[in-house]
Amino acid sequence: MTAPDHDDGLGLRERKKRHTRAQLSSIALRLAVERGITHVRVEDIAAEAGISPRTFNNYFPSKEAAIVSVATFRADNLCSALRGRPAHEPLHDALTAAVLTLFPAEPDRDWIARTQLIRNEPSLFAEERKSDAHVEQAIATEIATRTNSDPAGLKPRLTAALVVAAIHTAVQYWLDNPTVGTLRDALTASMQEFQLETPQSAADVDSSGPCHSPAR
Repeated sequence: MTAPDHDDGLGLRERKKRHTRAQLSSIALRLAVERGITHVRVEDIAAEAGISPRTFNNYFPSKEAAIVSVATFRADNLCSALRGRPAHEPLHDALTAAVLTLFPAEPDRDWIARTQLIRNEPSLFAEERKSDAHVEQAIATEIATRTNSDPAGLKPRLTAALVVAAIHTAVQYWLDNPTVGTLRDALTASMQEFQLETPQSAADVDSSGPCHSPAR
Protein backbone atom coordinates (compact mmCIF):
# COMPACT_ATOMS: atom_id res chain seq x y z
CA MET A 1 0.00 0.00 0.00
CA THR A 2 1.32 3.39 -0.89
CA ALA A 3 1.60 6.02 1.79
CA PRO A 4 -1.23 8.56 1.67
CA ASP A 5 -0.53 12.22 1.06
CA HIS A 6 -1.42 14.42 4.03
CA ASP A 7 0.12 17.79 3.36
CA ASP A 8 -2.94 19.93 4.14
CA GLY A 9 -2.00 22.81 6.41
CA LEU A 10 1.66 21.83 6.59
CA GLY A 11 4.62 24.05 5.81
CA LEU A 12 7.06 23.26 3.02
CA ARG A 13 9.69 21.95 5.41
CA GLU A 14 7.27 19.54 7.09
CA ARG A 15 5.94 18.37 3.72
CA LYS A 16 9.47 17.60 2.55
CA LYS A 17 10.18 15.77 5.79
CA ARG A 18 7.08 13.63 5.44
CA HIS A 19 7.88 12.92 1.80
CA THR A 20 11.37 11.73 2.74
CA ARG A 21 10.01 9.54 5.54
CA ALA A 22 7.50 7.98 3.14
CA GLN A 23 10.22 7.41 0.55
CA LEU A 24 12.56 5.75 3.05
CA SER A 25 9.76 3.57 4.38
CA SER A 26 8.81 2.45 0.88
CA ILE A 27 12.40 1.59 0.00
CA ALA A 28 12.93 -0.28 3.26
CA LEU A 29 9.78 -2.34 2.73
CA ARG A 30 10.66 -3.21 -0.85
CA LEU A 31 14.20 -4.28 -0.01
CA ALA A 32 13.02 -6.36 2.94
CA VAL A 33 10.47 -8.16 0.76
CA GLU A 34 13.04 -8.76 -1.98
CA ARG A 35 15.97 -9.81 0.22
CA GLY A 36 14.61 -10.68 3.63
CA ILE A 37 14.97 -8.40 6.63
CA THR A 38 18.30 -9.88 7.77
CA HIS A 39 19.90 -9.03 4.43
CA VAL A 40 18.93 -5.37 4.45
CA ARG A 41 21.15 -2.74 6.04
CA VAL A 42 20.49 0.88 6.82
CA GLU A 43 23.29 1.64 4.37
CA ASP A 44 21.35 -0.13 1.60
CA ILE A 45 18.20 1.88 2.25
CA ALA A 46 20.11 5.15 2.44
CA ALA A 47 22.02 4.43 -0.77
CA GLU A 48 18.81 3.81 -2.74
CA ALA A 49 17.34 7.02 -1.37
CA GLY A 50 20.47 9.01 -2.23
CA ILE A 51 21.21 10.03 1.35
CA SER A 52 23.79 9.12 3.96
CA PRO A 53 23.14 6.60 6.77
CA ARG A 54 23.50 9.48 9.21
CA THR A 55 20.69 11.35 7.47
CA PHE A 56 18.59 8.17 7.55
CA ASN A 57 19.00 8.11 11.33
CA ASN A 58 17.49 11.60 11.49
CA TYR A 59 14.24 10.04 10.29
CA PHE A 60 14.25 6.54 11.78
CA PRO A 61 16.20 4.88 14.60
CA SER A 62 16.36 1.54 12.76
CA LYS A 63 15.45 -0.26 9.55
CA GLU A 64 12.60 -1.97 11.42
CA ALA A 65 11.10 1.39 12.40
CA ALA A 66 11.25 2.53 8.78
CA ILE A 67 9.49 -0.59 7.54
CA VAL A 68 6.57 -0.43 9.96
CA SER A 69 6.12 3.34 9.70
CA VAL A 70 3.44 2.67 7.08
CA ALA A 71 1.16 2.27 10.10
CA THR A 72 1.73 5.91 10.99
CA PHE A 73 0.83 6.98 7.46
CA ARG A 74 -2.35 4.92 7.68
CA ALA A 75 -3.22 6.60 10.98
CA ASP A 76 -2.86 10.00 9.32
CA ASN A 77 -5.13 8.81 6.55
CA LEU A 78 -7.73 7.46 8.97
CA CYS A 79 -7.78 10.70 10.98
CA SER A 80 -8.14 12.74 7.82
CA ALA A 81 -11.01 10.54 6.65
CA LEU A 82 -12.68 10.79 10.07
CA ARG A 83 -12.49 14.58 9.97
CA GLY A 84 -14.24 14.47 6.62
CA ARG A 85 -17.24 12.50 7.88
CA PRO A 86 -20.54 14.35 8.57
CA ALA A 87 -20.68 15.86 12.07
CA HIS A 88 -24.05 14.22 12.85
CA GLU A 89 -22.93 10.74 11.76
CA PRO A 90 -22.73 8.23 14.64
CA LEU A 91 -19.14 7.78 15.75
CA HIS A 92 -19.09 4.04 15.06
CA ASP A 93 -20.36 4.56 11.51
CA ALA A 94 -17.85 7.35 10.93
CA LEU A 95 -14.98 5.20 12.21
CA THR A 96 -16.03 2.25 10.05
CA ALA A 97 -16.21 4.42 6.94
CA ALA A 98 -12.81 5.95 7.75
CA VAL A 99 -11.24 2.53 8.25
CA LEU A 100 -12.54 1.30 4.90
CA THR A 101 -10.72 4.16 3.12
CA LEU A 102 -7.39 2.71 4.24
CA PHE A 103 -7.56 -0.46 2.18
CA PRO A 104 -8.65 -1.42 -1.33
CA ALA A 105 -11.16 -4.23 -1.65
CA GLU A 106 -8.53 -6.36 -3.36
CA PRO A 107 -4.98 -5.44 -2.25
CA ASP A 108 -2.19 -6.04 -4.74
CA ARG A 109 0.50 -8.66 -4.33
CA ASP A 110 3.06 -6.18 -3.07
CA TRP A 111 0.77 -5.11 -0.24
CA ILE A 112 0.11 -8.73 0.72
CA ALA A 113 3.81 -9.58 0.66
CA ARG A 114 4.68 -6.58 2.81
CA THR A 115 1.92 -7.29 5.31
CA GLN A 116 2.91 -10.93 5.64
CA LEU A 117 6.53 -9.89 6.11
CA ILE A 118 5.61 -7.66 9.05
CA ARG A 119 3.39 -10.35 10.55
CA ASN A 120 5.92 -13.16 10.21
CA GLU A 121 9.15 -11.40 11.15
CA PRO A 122 9.44 -11.17 14.98
CA SER A 123 11.52 -7.99 14.98
CA LEU A 124 9.04 -6.23 12.70
CA PHE A 125 6.02 -7.50 14.61
CA ALA A 126 7.48 -6.15 17.86
CA GLU A 127 8.23 -2.81 16.20
CA GLU A 128 4.68 -2.62 14.88
CA ARG A 129 3.31 -3.13 18.38
CA LYS A 130 5.36 -0.14 19.54
CA SER A 131 4.07 1.89 16.61
CA ASP A 132 0.51 1.01 17.59
CA ALA A 133 0.82 3.18 20.71
CA HIS A 134 1.43 6.26 18.56
CA VAL A 135 -1.31 5.26 16.12
CA GLU A 136 -3.82 4.83 18.94
CA GLN A 137 -2.90 8.20 20.39
CA ALA A 138 -3.52 9.93 17.05
CA ILE A 139 -6.88 8.22 16.61
CA ALA A 140 -7.90 8.94 20.22
CA THR A 141 -7.12 12.62 19.73
CA GLU A 142 -9.31 12.74 16.62
CA ILE A 143 -12.13 10.90 18.37
CA ALA A 144 -11.93 13.32 21.30
CA THR A 145 -12.10 16.28 18.94
CA ARG A 146 -15.16 14.83 17.24
CA THR A 147 -16.95 14.14 20.53
CA ASN A 148 -15.75 17.19 22.48
CA SER A 149 -14.12 14.95 25.06
CA ASP A 150 -10.72 14.66 26.71
CA PRO A 151 -8.19 12.82 24.49
CA ALA A 152 -6.54 11.50 27.66
CA GLY A 153 -9.87 10.12 28.87
CA LEU A 154 -10.65 6.42 28.99
CA LYS A 155 -13.30 6.29 26.27
CA PRO A 156 -11.34 7.89 23.37
CA ARG A 157 -8.28 5.79 24.21
CA LEU A 158 -10.28 2.58 24.54
CA THR A 159 -12.17 3.25 21.32
CA ALA A 160 -8.93 3.93 19.45
CA ALA A 161 -7.42 0.69 20.78
CA LEU A 162 -10.51 -1.22 19.64
CA VAL A 163 -10.24 0.28 16.16
CA VAL A 164 -6.57 -0.71 15.85
CA ALA A 165 -7.32 -4.20 17.15
CA ALA A 166 -10.23 -4.56 14.71
CA ILE A 167 -7.96 -3.61 11.80
CA HIS A 168 -5.20 -6.01 12.81
CA THR A 169 -7.65 -8.86 13.36
CA ALA A 170 -9.47 -8.31 10.07
CA VAL A 171 -6.26 -8.14 8.05
CA GLN A 172 -4.87 -11.30 9.64
CA TYR A 173 -8.19 -13.12 9.25
CA TRP A 174 -8.41 -12.19 5.58
CA LEU A 175 -4.83 -13.25 4.91
CA ASP A 176 -5.53 -16.60 6.57
CA ASN A 177 -8.89 -17.00 4.77
CA PRO A 178 -8.62 -15.25 1.38
CA THR A 179 -11.71 -16.98 -0.03
CA VAL A 180 -14.18 -15.64 2.56
CA GLY A 181 -14.69 -12.33 0.74
CA THR A 182 -12.88 -9.06 0.21
CA LEU A 183 -10.62 -7.39 2.72
CA ARG A 184 -13.21 -4.66 3.14
CA ASP A 185 -15.80 -7.33 4.00
CA ALA A 186 -13.51 -8.56 6.75
CA LEU A 187 -12.88 -5.02 8.00
CA THR A 188 -16.59 -4.23 8.07
CA ALA A 189 -17.38 -7.42 9.98
CA SER A 190 -14.55 -6.77 12.43
CA MET A 191 -15.71 -3.22 13.11
CA GLN A 192 -19.27 -4.46 13.68
CA GLU A 193 -18.09 -6.70 16.48
CA PHE A 194 -17.90 -3.79 18.91
CA GLN A 195 -20.45 -1.07 19.53
CA LEU A 196 -20.06 2.38 21.04
CA GLU A 197 -22.22 4.13 23.61
CA THR A 198 -23.14 7.81 23.39
CA PRO A 199 -21.86 10.39 22.77
CA GLN A 200 -21.74 9.25 19.14
CA SER A 201 -20.76 12.53 17.50
CA ALA A 202 -19.92 16.11 18.26
CA ALA A 203 -23.56 17.04 17.66
CA ASP A 204 -24.63 14.88 20.61
CA VAL A 205 -22.47 16.82 23.05
CA ASP A 206 -23.05 20.23 24.59
CA SER A 207 -20.92 22.51 22.45
CA SER A 208 -20.19 24.76 25.42
CA GLY A 209 -17.43 22.56 26.66
CA PRO A 210 -15.91 19.08 27.04
CA CYS A 211 -18.11 16.14 27.82
CA HIS A 212 -18.12 14.97 31.43
CA SER A 213 -20.26 11.86 31.69
CA PRO A 214 -21.50 10.97 35.17
CA ALA A 215 -20.11 7.87 36.78
CA ARG A 216 -22.27 4.78 36.41
